[in-house]
Amino acid sequence: MRFKVIKAVYETLSVNEPDIAEYASHHYTSSAQVADFLYFLKPECKEYFITLHLDGKNRILCLDMVSQGSLNQSLVHPREVFKTAMLSSAAAMILVHNHPSGDPTPSGEDKELTHRLIEGAEILGIRVLDHIIIGDSYFSFAERGLI
Repeated sequence: MRFKVIKAVYETLSVNEPDIAEYASHHYTSSAQVADFLYFLKPECKEYFITLHLDGKNRILCLDMVSQGSLNQSLVHPREVFKTAMLSSAAAMILVHNHPSGDPTPSGEDKELTHRLIEGAEILGIRVLDHIIIGDSYFSFAERGLI
């Protein structure tokens, strides 16, 4: 019988752009700051689901593009979200996705997904600090008391 050997492989990229380096080392303290940082998602015509992996001091370790979807949905499976979080040794995560319609109001599916990801994160010992939806403005689950 043969078994596959699985090795974690990831790549660290060095970014020489001063503006990006400043964002990566910045300590984010509010949902508005994160929404501003990822506001480039606003004009997109497809949904993107991104996770920010944070260290113990809430500094960004990694930005993971988990899923690219269609006009009004993006398939997100917890396994894909947590695979990279474990590789980056994330202590916490911020979930972010966009609504191409411009309306950042969470759908029922958004609420259900958030709940499932929080449950999974608790099992793994990772804190989910927020889920931010970006549209013409932004919606923060944490600011609304939903996390």
